[in-house]
Amino acid sequence: MKSAVLLFPGINRESDMVQALEKTTGVKPHVVWHTETTLPKVDLVVVPGGFSYGDYLRCGAIAARSPIMADVKAKAAKGLKVLGVCNGFQIITEAGLLPGALVRNAGLRFVCKEVRLRIENNQTFFTNKMAEGAVVSCPIAHGEGNYIADRETLEELEGEGRVVFRYVEGTNPNGAANDIAGICNAAGNVIGMMPHPENMIEALHGKRDCLPLFESLLAA
Repeated sequence: MKSAVLLFPGINRESDMVQALEKTTGVKPHVVWHTETTLPKVDLVVVPGGFSYGDYLRCGAIAARSPIMADVKAKAAKGLKVLGVCNGFQIITEAGLLPGALVRNAGLRFVCKEVRLRIENNQTFFTNKMAEGAVVSCPIAHGEGNYIADRETLEELEGEGRVVFRYVEGTNPNGAANDIAGICNAAGNVIGMMPHPENMIEALHGKRDCLPLFESLLAA
């Protein structure tokens, strides 16, 4: 499986994601600088976490307008798989690849801790090795992970099974609507999530709960 990891000024989780993809797929990803205009031929594009452009304006808003994102959007429309994690979720949402928005955490504080996630949809390219309803541990580190959308959009996401990850009831760290931690687009080839699964896949991380997510990429 060939993949690419996008790199923007201020992104700081690209190395974690590169290592996770190489470890689980056996192929080192391409790292693509934001000023490039064409993606290499790959099966998956990952937009990693961090603080692109220092989170100025709105988180992800400037990066979403970088040159490389035009090709990401064009190829996503043709079925290319796209995964956005944390700041990457913010970027692909700002780019219009996913509905809604990510805003300041309800407590107005940066949160960095381990959370519990429930797999709501195990039919996606990133969850097919997981059981529906399974609960896993996963780290988070964000100040603007509060997912919001209008009522119609939320009803559409819920009704079409497009909520992929949900914070276990009572553990929502940021106030996200319906405890949403991750969603996908209608076609199922674009997924965005706030937690960092790349940081819980091996013994050195303390747990390997999220390893099956990366194994799902190969199965897909």
